[in-house]
Amino acid sequence: MKIKSTLIEAHIFRRIHDDIEYLIMKRGPNEIYPNVWQMVTGSIEQDEKAFETAIREIKEETSLVPKSFWNVPNVNSFYSANDDSINMVPVFVAEVGKDCEVILSVEHSEYLWCSNEKAKELFAWPGQRESLEIISEYFSNKKSLLKLIKIKESEL
Repeated sequence: MKIKSTLIEAHIFRRIHDDIEYLIMKRGPNEIYPNVWQMVTGSIEQDEKAFETAIREIKEETSLVPKSFWNVPNVNSFYSANDDSINMVPVFVAEVGKDCEVILSVEHSEYLWCSNEKAKELFAWPGQRESLEIISEYFSNKKSLLKLIKIKESEL
């Protein structure tokens, strides 16, 4: 068995007054895991850093450009029987402007801006719900001891 890291997970949010809304997207009917609600996901290309993949995939899947971007202290994992591997998936979060325009790629059929609770209700995998909980704790609880690592704007 091998351990590999070839995928990323990137959550997107916007602030509307005192509320935070998360962007979730429904996978297209012809995609793997059709009609499943998710955040941005994608494959790391050769010689690409994971955070670079997340930024690229956000732009490709939504046409959005993050105004701020963080590394989340969580790595999702899953087992793949196809190649007998454990996959480690680094997690990121991006903030976009409240008036941004989402333009979906062909990978997704629809999108929704929603609360943390609604997103967790629609996500299929427990690790994705856990990532969102960590992100929500950081951005909604000003006294949280959790500190996310911000990626420098020059790298966006």
